[in-house]
Amino acid sequence: MLIKRLKEARLRAGLSQEKLGILAGIDEASASARMNQYERGKHAPDYEMANRLAKVLQVPVSYFYTQEDDLAQVILKWSELSESERKTFLLSDKDED
Repeated sequence: MLIKRLKEARLRAGLSQEKLGILAGIDEASASARMNQYERGKHAPDYEMANRLAKVLQVPVSYFYTQEDDLAQVILKWSELSESERKTFLLSDKDED
């Protein structure tokens, strides 16, 4: 799923493969090629690199790894909530029990 979600997040952010790679700390000379390999599934970023890519793209790293499309959308929405909104949501869930 990382392949699909990485590309989706990059396009949503309006970044080229090269720009994303550079912002994530990949050397300028290889940034475009390396990101292309990640998006094609030829190579996979290690967890540290996935975290750096997620930070640049402003998505939780878990977004890259979930298999379910619906859950991926929930993860994105959750990440957009403020801490107080998250607490309110969690408390309202407990009230239903």
